[in-house]
Amino acid sequence: MTYQDIIRQLSTIYDTGEAKAIARLLLEQRFGLSMTDILCGKVNELSADDQQELQKMMERLLRAEPIQYVLGETIFCGRPFHVAPGVLIPRPETEELCRWVVAEASPSTHILDIGTGSGCIAITLAAAIEDCQVTAWDISDAALRIADGNGRRNHVHVQFEKKDILKAIPSTTGNRQLATAWDIIVSNPPYIYRKESSQMARNVLDYEPQEALFAPDDDPDAMYQAIGRYAAETLRPGGSLYLEMNPMLTEAVAAYLQGVGLVQIELLNDQFGKLRFIKATKTTYSYEGNH
Repeated sequence: MTYQDIIRQLSTIYDTGEAKAIARLLLEQRFGLSMTDILCGKVNELSADDQQELQKMMERLLRAEPIQYVLGETIFCGRPFHVAPGVLIPRPETEELCRWVVAEASPSTHILDIGTGSGCIAITLAAAIEDCQVTAWDISDAALRIADGNGRRNHVHVQFEKKDILKAIPSTTGNRQLATAWDIIVSNPPYIYRKESSQMARNVLDYEPQEALFAPDDDPDAMYQAIGRYAAETLRPGGSLYLEMNPMLTEAVAAYLQGVGLVQIELLNDQFGKLRFIKATKTTYSYEGNH
């Protein structure tokens, strides 16, 4: 199988540019071939075992399985992360969210990552922020196993816990100050509307976990509201909530966060000009009201 054979086959399900990018990533990352090697025909000189493995990987790719799952890993903020079916593949937009948090965080902060998936946000922050303590939640046992392995692989400590934000109750005993725990809460929750699925690629819809992609049909902002309520209760004064979100919900979520007592709302566009990120800060000890 030649490099041109790989591109020709992949072009049956991807446009030519993406087919070339996938082919190059496959050959570089799995078989150690540089672009110079590829152009000099080194693909034809792979061993029989490597050719057999390449064929098996191509069969998976031609079923539209994401290249990250086929390779078993992806790079996020310059670090390797194992990914597999059951965890969302980290996106470049989420790297922007991490950079925002890192740029503003102080040393020795206490951070909570809600819906950690592969652990990419939690691990990136733990590695980049001096002396921070990071806790990360997810409801998936499979995701937590992968995230824990990624923490060890990247030589950082994160406390991974199985916890559902929709059921999280601050541990107060009449004194609301006992609930304050976090300097930063960060989350990239499921936020795609089901009606958007017609515009999504097959390799996303057929393979990535639905529960990590789609907001609930009947209440698409439920996750944001739960995170907002929890943040209002448990952030320390001056602490901040950072969210990656559906641009269609930005105004509604900003208003809700203000309603539960989070202020200084800041909005940030992603690299594609979409209103993707929101930050809200807590100025008082507790949230009072019926929201």
